[in-house]
Amino acid sequence: MLPGFEPIDSWNGECFLDKSGMFEILEEDAHSGARTGILHTAHGPVETPVFMPVGTQASVKAMSPAELESLDVPILLGNTYHLNLRPGMDVIEACGGLHAFMGWSRPILTDSGGFQVFSLAGLRKIRDDGVEFNSHIDGSRVFLGPVEAMRIQRILGSDIAMVFDECPPHECTRDYACQSMEKSIAWAANCSEQLRAPGQLVFGIVQGGAFDDLRRHCARELVGIGFDGYAVGGVSVGEPEDVLLRGMEQGVAELPPDRPRYLMGVGRMSQILKAVALGVDMFDCVMPTRNARNSHLFTSKGVLKIRNAANRSYNGPVDDECDCYTCKNFSRAYLHHLDKCKEILGATLNSIHNLHYYQTLMAGLRRSLEEGTFAGFVDEFYAKRGMKTPPLDENSGARE
Repeated sequence: MLPGFEPIDSWNGECFLDKSGMFEILEEDAHSGARTGILHTAHGPVETPVFMPVGTQASVKAMSPAELESLDVPILLGNTYHLNLRPGMDVIEACGGLHAFMGWSRPILTDSGGFQVFSLAGLRKIRDDGVEFNSHIDGSRVFLGPVEAMRIQRILGSDIAMVFDECPPHECTRDYACQSMEKSIAWAANCSEQLRAPGQLVFGIVQGGAFDDLRRHCARELVGIGFDGYAVGGVSVGEPEDVLLRGMEQGVAELPPDRPRYLMGVGRMSQILKAVALGVDMFDCVMPTRNARNSHLFTSKGVLKIRNAANRSYNGPVDDECDCYTCKNFSRAYLHHLDKCKEILGATLNSIHNLHYYQTLMAGLRRSLEEGTFAGFVDEFYAKRGMKTPPLDENSGARE
């Protein structure tokens, strides 16, 4: 029996975390909503605030699990939609679940597939009980709803399963956003009634488009249903920065402080810092690895484009302040060469650097909160990049 769990149904083997110890808040910033915590999962604790690299198809692109562990990545994200289509649940179940299949022993969060269905707008038909769509792989007809999404995540055995939701486009009408939100609430309630894998946590997702009152209403309804954690969805879908930040703020405003809060798909560090100031604990984005494969590397002074001719003969590291494997062993000239030759190693070394950048910043952010220097951490982040610290609204839980 895993510590912190107790069986509630010996017939199906289902068990849940003791909710009183699932999420511990350790430190809270005196001048904002920022906090540090520990999220306890079936595959170990996760310190928050945390950034989760995306392993959509049971793989973080160009990275091995051993390399991710060497970077001290605590938790990964996988995707229900993609894994269900390929390789299929029969394969993953036969291999002992997603952790065993991909050789990853630390926690995994699985998205429900709602966002992927959103991206298939021309291939889908939304029904009251779910979404019918054509597979992007072979065009075959597939149905995915709350029952199916939770069953898939139960077979995957992820530590955190997300409810199935509808993600509306940011330019939709209020009527559409309202109907979509009501559908997402009904689906979330259905998800909450489904069986879980042993120790599996389930998070609700706040929707409501660009409409503040809808987001607040959705959050209140989800809290009424009761979930182990709550996510803010439907942001970072092409909307302007001010709309994204407002959606983030309104989504968080009604969420309980004793549960983890997760901002989905947001990866710009400036946005992460603003979200942490509002009390957000978890983040994910493809940005570190996607940018790495496109030769865009994050540094303490800004973004470096390794593909640029200026790096062709530069015999120094990507970042003088970085101690990652890439910076300690390879020059910009070598990485430039790998990029020009389209060598796979280039994608790996670039990804190691970018993921190290994110994990190091998140560790520094947590440390600043422990030491009571969060405001100074934010100021230093912008100053190093030659930027002015943006004003943050104190009324929303952030520093002026």
